[in-house]
Amino acid sequence: MTTVEHFEIAVVGGGIAGASAAWALAQQGHQVVVVEREGSMTAHSTGRSAAQFLLSYSGPVNRALSAASQPFLENDADGWADHRLLVPRAVLWAATDDGDEQLDAIAAANQSIDSACERLDGNGARALCPALDPSWVRGGVVEYGGFDIDVAELHQAFIRSARSANAMLKRHSGVRRLTRRGTGWELETSGSVIRSKIVVNAAGAWADEIAEMAGAERLGLTPYRRTIFTFASSYDSENWPLVVGADESFYFKPEGAGQLLGSPADEHAEMPCNAKPREFDIAAGIEAINRATLLEIRSIRSAWAGLRTFSPDRDPVVGFDRDVAGFFWCAGQGGTGIQTSPAVAWLTALLISPESTGRSDLGSLAPMVSPERFTVAPRPSRPHSQEHN
Repeated sequence: MTTVEHFEIAVVGGGIAGASAAWALAQQGHQVVVVEREGSMTAHSTGRSAAQFLLSYSGPVNRALSAASQPFLENDADGWADHRLLVPRAVLWAATDDGDEQLDAIAAANQSIDSACERLDGNGARALCPALDPSWVRGGVVEYGGFDIDVAELHQAFIRSARSANAMLKRHSGVRRLTRRGTGWELETSGSVIRSKIVVNAAGAWADEIAEMAGAERLGLTPYRRTIFTFASSYDSENWPLVVGADESFYFKPEGAGQLLGSPADEHAEMPCNAKPREFDIAAGIEAINRATLLEIRSIRSAWAGLRTFSPDRDPVVGFDRDVAGFFWCAGQGGTGIQTSPAVAWLTALLISPESTGRSDLGSLAPMVSPERFTVAPRPSRPHSQEHN
């Protein structure tokens, strides 16, 4: 006989979005369960991120969420992390002859949020990263407020805190069916049947599929594949900044002793999947980095790919679905999902429980991240139970 378990809130997806949502909700006293299809909760995007905290990155909404998250990250998840979550690393945007407009835009973005930055000539850029080719680099902008993020430890900090507040985690529990029953939901998973009042859709690249299963309208979320690889370096590079092409055709940064991490900063639309690196993209990244530097990459040590899932306007989607009661979106965090995770989680808790004692100041962002911005036209009703193949 199938066991039926009862919770107030079921969070679908155990990556950084789901783990942080569970943390914020459990800390507010909600009975929470996280259901994750994989054996590891960081099997996909979260576990494949080369995360960098950069306050100026992306648009105004993501910048506001990042700014709200920064103190929590600097405080090592309010003590739930076992070691430092943020390690300072400047970001150097480097450009060749035709990059002045790009550098101007980067400097302006920093100035708009009072983030410390400096415009450099070619020599100044090479002083920070001697591997830049003097015949290529003509200028740069250095941002001083960047950090490396320990993604694995941040995820674990959310999990530890959620568990301390009695949240339950279920791995190997892919959702097979979502059915609206009375005023709540029934989730048939590969491990059990769960009934809850609210479903939080934190399924990353699969968020539109989960929504469709629940009878909600797909929002047009698009997963994009990004390729990352590591390679040997003969330079003493431990204190180099993250170096990014001003045209975003590449980036590289230190990754342990004698090794660098690089990427072509690619974006290839994909169906939700276990993303794999492709030789063409690795080659494109090697070519772009070799063109701008003296690193002379000839081979790589390892390579992987991850999916970064964006909404149509590239801002997160956080809020209750317009048409399907009790179905809450926490998706579309794209390239800022790690650094904005605390604020997105606080906003999730606030919108689910307006009496939340958390960050009520984030409420002003609610209209800008609401799923209703993508669902303006009426649509016919349809059954709220669909099989997920």
